[in-house]
Amino acid sequence: MLEGCRNNDRASQKQLYELLNGFACKVCSTYSNNYNLQDIVHEGFIKLFKNIHQFDENRHEDKLATLKGWFKKILINTCIDHFRKSATYNISAISKQAEEFADCSSNAFDMLSYKDILNAISELTPAYRSVFNLFVIEGMSHEEIASQLGISIGSSKSNLSKAREKLRSILAKKAEWKMHNDNYKIAAS
Repeated sequence: MLEGCRNNDRASQKQLYELLNGFACKVCSTYSNNYNLQDIVHEGFIKLFKNIHQFDENRHEDKLATLKGWFKKILINTCIDHFRKSATYNISAISKQAEEFADCSSNAFDMLSYKDILNAISELTPAYRSVFNLFVIEGMSHEEIASQLGISIGSSKSNLSKAREKLRSILAKKAEWKMHNDNYKIAAS
């Protein structure tokens, strides 16, 4: 299949696309808005097919895992490129607002699902979400993030702090709502 892709064989490219499309959508949804997700995924596949000759599948035994790791870097860089090009990208336009935190017990937060947390991350602005994902999920330093996004190190640190604060607020509200909703269900029984 990889050799076919190197020779621009459309059937091999289709096979690889079908194999990696779900993976690509998951990676890109972490770093982009849903409205441009498919554009970014398709651009990532174009870059993959264009540069497939650079991929060395013999570096590790697990060829699929190696390919996914290599493709993930392509996808993340494609998301970053889209982020940079975004006309709505304006970090200074986002003002810091004081938010009320709900007084929730740890039980309320325990009720939050993985999906709730991912949804909360997707509610962050593109600037906050990008820095948060690159720092927390990818493990990049503020220097690397600043270089990748074309922002200052201070902006990277500030955006991470604001992203965490916003996530706490979003998750506290979700936890409070779930706790209130569950208490209502118990009382109605």
